[in-house]
Amino acid sequence: MALDGLLLHQLQKEINTYLPAKLLKIQQISDAELLFTLRTQKGNQKLMISLHSVYNRIHFTQQSYTTMETPGNFTMLLRKLIDGGIIRSCKQLGLDRILHMIVEARNEMGDIHSYHFYIELMGKYANLVLVGEDNRIIDALKRIPPFENNRRTILPGAQFTLPAPHKDKQNPYQHGPFLKEESLTKQFHGFSPLLSKEVQYRMHQGEEFDDIMQKIAASDTLYISDIKDQMYFHCIPLTHLEGTYRTYLLMKGMDILFYHKEEKVRIKQQSGDLFKAVRKELHKNTSKLPKLEASLEEAMDCEKYREYGDLLFAYMHTIEKTAQITLPSFENEAMVTIPIDMRYDLKQNANRYYQKYHKFKRAQNILSEQICLCKQEIEYFETLEIQLEQASMQDAMEIREELSKQNYIKPLKTRIRKKKKQELPHFETFQFDDITIYVGKNNLQNDYVTWKLARKQDTWLHVKDLHGSHVIITTDHPDEATLRNAAMLAAWYSQGRYSSSVPVNYCLVRQLKKIPGNKGSLVSLSNYKTIYIDPDANYIQKLHDEHLAK
Repeated sequence: MALDGLLLHQLQKEINTYLPAKLLKIQQISDAELLFTLRTQKGNQKLMISLHSVYNRIHFTQQSYTTMETPGNFTMLLRKLIDGGIIRSCKQLGLDRILHMIVEARNEMGDIHSYHFYIELMGKYANLVLVGEDNRIIDALKRIPPFENNRRTILPGAQFTLPAPHKDKQNPYQHGPFLKEESLTKQFHGFSPLLSKEVQYRMHQGEEFDDIMQKIAASDTLYISDIKDQMYFHCIPLTHLEGTYRTYLLMKGMDILFYHKEEKVRIKQQSGDLFKAVRKELHKNTSKLPKLEASLEEAMDCEKYREYGDLLFAYMHTIEKTAQITLPSFENEAMVTIPIDMRYDLKQNANRYYQKYHKFKRAQNILSEQICLCKQEIEYFETLEIQLEQASMQDAMEIREELSKQNYIKPLKTRIRKKKKQELPHFETFQFDDITIYVGKNNLQNDYVTWKLARKQDTWLHVKDLHGSHVIITTDHPDEATLRNAAMLAAWYSQGRYSSSVPVNYCLVRQLKKIPGNKGSLVSLSNYKTIYIDPDANYIQKLHDEHLAK
């Protein structure tokens, strides 16, 4: 669901409590996302501004984002003009999804200039426009020429105009008579269809409209309802929806809610070539396997060619050459029909059958090896596909490194830099009092946590017969709660994420053996036990909120 004007109003009020703030750093996360680092009286804060067509929003964030090494022209312009400036104010235009920030910054001559920053969070029309003191546009994240919109041009040098307001709507905090049965989105500013349904539901339950609005105005909490893999949210509980809801402080809730949603979009945008390469190799090998198996089946039937040769040599002086010759078998005297190539005499036909026999005999071992390798490739790329679908941006970068080292993809061109000390894989760490749980989410991480980080007496977990993560518990005797938490993580970060009663094997690390010659992080295990777990998205989120080491 989209951010509405009333929720944005609550966010804007909280942002204002941190102002004035010095703009320390301007970074770009993606084509539609900016990250401002601010120094405020309450400490440093990171302000996320997303102009994504679906996930457009503004809030403070505690997440670690991978920023673009070479940002776009608009970001470079912002750095030139307002980096180091002071954000003086942040106002909402009525209850529209538009924020107006005023930033003061010094130019190269040391003179102070005021810049107007318009953040328009209106779905597919979301934009960020920088305007000068003369109300002329300096530039925008998304330029809009006249032929695209004849009512509003967004180009450098053009006069800035706001989107046309809805004059027939009322302010819900200062309103006259209205129709309770009609959609509130048509009668009031700031309402989304979801909030309209909630307020009407509450009014049917006997609540007064003004009382509901006061609850919205006083809220500093975000309520998130999870229904059928969809998340609905607002700053009051959505009581018209069935099920339970999670609660967070407003900014933290926005941060958690959108981070994982938009992370998937960023990964798809920046890792599309990885998905393409993995699926290409997967398709190539799945197409190749039945052909190899058919060839092996034919090769395994090679004894008949040796028999054809033997029979032709034995009877060649007593038979005439025809297109087909039928002779009694040496073994059981059953009649054997032998195709004859009329271009050659019987001796040459016999030799050709011997050659075919020896060729297929040699091919049996080669084809068996190729089938084994092909199956390994399929398993490897199926694992990578699952890992990419569940990857964070950092996980995807490590998968890119893994594929480029094996020449499946070309390495990305980067600026030449001084060599840094090689970074460790970015596995996840969960802390439970004096016990730690490590989770590897790709092959590099799995190898690291299992073979370099874990001790021989630690406990290792992995889903049974499915692709998934290596999970380590730093003890040989985990209690029931810790074991179930680790099993939950192993099931969630696996191919069985959306299944029920997922079997998870566990044993000590010393009972593992790395399978030599295999790509990926395959292991064999002995003396293991199995626990069954139902993956739960809400419980996983709780583990991340309360136990994930930052």
